[in-house]
Amino acid sequence: MTAIDERTHKSVTGAGIYADMPEAVYHADPVPGGSLSSSGARKLLAPSCPALFRHEQLYGQPHKAVFDFGRAAHEEVLGVGGGIEVVEYADWKKKDAQNARAAAYAAGKTPLLPKEYEVVKTMAEELKRHPIAGALFQPGTGRPEQSLFWKDPATGVICRARFDWLPTQVKGKRLVIGDYKTCRSAAPADIAKAVHEHGYHQQDDFYRRGARELGIGDKDTSFVFIFQQKTAPYLVTVVELDHEARRIGKERNDHALKVYARCRETGVWPGFSDDITMLSLPVWAERQHDEEFMA
Repeated sequence: MTAIDERTHKSVTGAGIYADMPEAVYHADPVPGGSLSSSGARKLLAPSCPALFRHEQLYGQPHKAVFDFGRAAHEEVLGVGGGIEVVEYADWKKKDAQNARAAAYAAGKTPLLPKEYEVVKTMAEELKRHPIAGALFQPGTGRPEQSLFWKDPATGVICRARFDWLPTQVKGKRLVIGDYKTCRSAAPADIAKAVHEHGYHQQDDFYRRGARELGIGDKDTSFVFIFQQKTAPYLVTVVELDHEARRIGKERNDHALKVYARCRETGVWPGFSDDITMLSLPVWAERQHDEEFMA
């Protein structure tokens, strides 16, 4: 496997940690022939399908402004990124504001309105005050935005992951790797739903695999998610997934790796179904009908 770090223009070969790889290079997949990321593994499986994964792999994803806030929050918290461009308008309705936003995108920056940037700054300040989250991302204790590449021993698939923060290993102390996410609600019950909906249990397992294959930490190494609410008072909840969640994440990743390897070998990336699918109404629709006509 050979990857190119476009920032330094140096060739890097084999599995390893690429500390200076720009985010755009990582997401464009710098591995000749392609590699599988955690988000890709999730995209291969239901409710998605390999055909959708392949389309995004070949053509990329269209930019979605909805992700700008989370990207900017990451940059403010981690202290690294392409830059935040504060566009001095009240909203994006005016043409000049839209042009300024487009110019920021073209420069590789994340555009925010002043009111959005104030929220992002306040969130970062609140996170630093959290006793666990603040310590996990404390400057000088690790390196932000680290790109990892390794070969899956079972399938031979090249995998990649980008750690928000890779802490410095300290002898005698357990290594805790943190991943930062913004959310609508930091309540544990709502986080559990988000973990299932977005497949974060697969991300947990996938990142643990990368750490294990590259010799980062040991059997006691922990992976935690730092969820922060996007509305005041910007609450922070740090969670570690239990054994059952990690088991399910691992089994889904095992299957995704096999699907990816088979699709690569055959050149066939199936859609949802090639047969006639027998379809039922959602359970709630049947219940609604019965209640309506039994009344």
